[in-house]
Amino acid sequence: MSDWGPVFIAVVLFILLSPGLLFQVPGKSRIIEFGNFQTSGGSILVHAIIYFALIAIFLLAIGVHIVSIFVTSMADWAPVVVGVVLFVLLSPGLLFELPGTHHHVDFGSFRTNGKAVFIHTLIFFAAFTILILALHLHIYTG
Repeated sequence: MSDWGPVFIAVVLFILLSPGLLFQVPGKSRIIEFGNFQTSGGSILVHAIIYFALIAIFLLAIGVHIVSIFVTSMADWAPVVVGVVLFVLLSPGLLFELPGTHHHVDFGSFRTNGKAVFIHTLIFFAAFTILILALHLHIYTG
């Protein structure tokens, strides 16, 4: 049976921590800005660090699982590593923004919008689910 806990946690954190949707740290003109739909390399880095800390806490320290059968007690770092890498690569506005603010696809715009966060979340969900559940990617530590 598959463990949907990492997928749920990763997707929720992706939405909540997408720079510019709810907040951006650092902001363009302040330390923190709320709902400005802007992003930057620095804010993606800060949000990725926050994402890493929270996903590690939820999946490794607390051990959130959504499964109906036995789950191994070994620490599986794959959901944490895959989640952080996908979070950075799929942050709207860093590499691309789909749909873009000015075009169908904007590349390196450091902008975002509600539709782009939604589309990027779907892509994140699909990629994360394929890597973790379909391909059974695991990184176990002692």
